[in-house]
Amino acid sequence: MPDRTLTIYTPDSPLRQPGAFARQMVADVVASRELAWRLFIRDLTAQYRNSIFGYLWVFVPPVLASLPFIFLNSSGVLNISATPIPYPAYAIIGTVIWQTFVDALNSPLKTATAARGMLTRIKFPREAILLAGLMQVAFSFAVRLLLLIAVFVIYHLAPAPTAPLFLVGMLAIALCGFTIGTMLIPVGLLYGDVQQALPIASTFLMLLTPVLYPPPSAGVAGAITALNPLSPLVATTRDWLTLGPSPHQNGFILVTLAMLGLLLLGWCLYRVALPHLIARLGN
Repeated sequence: MPDRTLTIYTPDSPLRQPGAFARQMVADVVASRELAWRLFIRDLTAQYRNSIFGYLWVFVPPVLASLPFIFLNSSGVLNISATPIPYPAYAIIGTVIWQTFVDALNSPLKTATAARGMLTRIKFPREAILLAGLMQVAFSFAVRLLLLIAVFVIYHLAPAPTAPLFLVGMLAIALCGFTIGTMLIPVGLLYGDVQQALPIASTFLMLLTPVLYPPPSAGVAGAITALNPLSPLVATTRDWLTLGPSPHQNGFILVTLAMLGLLLLGWCLYRVALPHLIARLGN
């Protein structure tokens, strides 16, 4: 439980004692589980309390993102190359994957901003904020699984033998977004422009990632896809669900390992910077 004990910050960097710093990080994660759950329930209830359609809004972003491309492709305005499954199913599966990345990208800064009052007044394990955001991402993905089931039924698709790996892929997608979002917290808490820019940046990035089209292999688009670390994550995750082993699996493994390292770095940055940010926000 949080308490109102006064916290005094010293100028000494906790990184001077890395062993103690690491042990405290793990201890705070364990201690923050109950509070994280309560924050998750509070935020989830508040989000849909005055909504007519309630949890149906969880389905809206991926459906709205895919419908224009489905219409333009069917009308011949866009010439999207042949996909291994019907294009509407291909697009909706891709946007469900992408929306999980977007949710994970936004969750650290969103939950930290919502908890600014708590941060400046109450002492509690700060990891509770991050865990609460992750719980919201997991909840939204669990609800969207119903949409994926509907797509498979409507288009008479059968899950690939590698379908269980789809959950591994979604974990990697969430890890990537969460890592970037965590690293943005120090700047985002100080400047609201970061949170305002995230939806614009994620929309632009979606167009550069093979979410709604097969990964190109030639030309400028092929070069961009090859350099985009999100490309193997999205392509492999969708392939595991619908086709089987993916030719992009090596890239998937490399990007996931890199994100694990960056997450540790972002977590350390979060813990080191937060006391200074709290002091500044409290003034």
